[in-house]
Amino acid sequence: MNQPDASLAVCLALPSGWLRAVSELIEAHKLALLILGVAAFGVVGLPHVLSRQPLSYPIVFVAMGALLFSLPLGLIQPNPIEFAETTETLTEIGVITALMGAGLAINRVPGWKSWGSTVTLLTITMPLTIAAVAGLGWWALGLTPAAAVLLGAVLAPTDPVLASDVQVSAPAKGEGEGDDEVRFTLTSEAGLNDGLAFPFTNLAILIALNGVAPSGWLADFLLVELLYKLTVGLLGGVVVGRILAWAIFARRSPLPGIRDGMIALAATLIAYAATEMAGGYGFLAVFVAAVVIRNQERKHSYLEVMHQFSDQIERLLSAIILVLFGGALASGILGYLDWRGVLVAVVVVLVVRPLAGMAGLARSPMPGRERAAIAFFGIRGVGSLYYLAYASNQVEFLQVEQVWAVTALVVLISVVVHGVTATPAMAYIDREAE
Repeated sequence: MNQPDASLAVCLALPSGWLRAVSELIEAHKLALLILGVAAFGVVGLPHVLSRQPLSYPIVFVAMGALLFSLPLGLIQPNPIEFAETTETLTEIGVITALMGAGLAINRVPGWKSWGSTVTLLTITMPLTIAAVAGLGWWALGLTPAAAVLLGAVLAPTDPVLASDVQVSAPAKGEGEGDDEVRFTLTSEAGLNDGLAFPFTNLAILIALNGVAPSGWLADFLLVELLYKLTVGLLGGVVVGRILAWAIFARRSPLPGIRDGMIALAATLIAYAATEMAGGYGFLAVFVAAVVIRNQERKHSYLEVMHQFSDQIERLLSAIILVLFGGALASGILGYLDWRGVLVAVVVVLVVRPLAGMAGLARSPMPGRERAAIAFFGIRGVGSLYYLAYASNQVEFLQVEQVWAVTALVVLISVVVHGVTATPAMAYIDREAE
């Protein structure tokens, strides 16, 4: 009599519970692929379907995620507190991809005068926002100083991922074409303040590690976090951008005639990783590198190819993140809120950012409606989730669950409120400009 096959014997010997677990894992994998496929289809179709509607595709994806993870499908609940490392990695990739696309789309030559509105938002609006939100966290929510500073830092930057409806959409072939003041200012602000939020996030970490006394963190904050890392981030972006621009556009380029959009991803990863390895802020470097590449050969059609590739990857990643964010909402991330946290979140979106934005643009020659639009559309999103996940992985913050809950509610309110108002508001501004 023949001996049974060894593999069959092994399978027969396995406990039935193990086989059932493997089967469930395979089914969960197939379901995840189905969800990913639906998200990819939605990334392509939803912007066209919703282009004239007072509704944005982020709202749809968040709702989709909340629904999916509320159903008894056996999906792992994507709690960002529990899976902080995964959250950090996924949002990190989403942000740097968005920063490359934003930098490539800007059609205005860098300069203090031409970028004046951006400078005021970075130097006035952003610090005011950080201070106001941190103050609310300490006074209204009773957060520790470190947690309050962290809340202010993560809710300060305008998000480059979810703000496509109010940003410059693509590189134009002529200098300045397509760059109305509102879209340009929101795009450039989102590109730069994602890097500038890092020093204040690291300040919260320093306070958590060394205490509130300035003697424990002031020197590191000023010399390392502000001076050194910002300088390296800026220089890293310029150097990488110029090298890559030469490789792409120069007549004696080692890559003659290359027209593959994958170069945009390569530029993103090189600028980010090289600058981070040098101890600088990679987010800042990616955006600066993109702007440098954009200005090296302003009328080249290949810029559109690079931008489209970045935009496609960004939209797919944002869809995945938003579905998981909806799942986090369904899994109870908002359960750490009380009425004070809800009130603070509403005030951050509807009061703090608009007032800080108007303060920053007080001396701008722009019409009032344009200043109001820029001040209002300080969209909070994936960048805030990244900074909070990053900080949570560096040090254990007290009351971090409350910070996560307020941040998640701010992002949700921003997705809904700004998503509903962006299309009609920008259409109104365009009509008035004509």
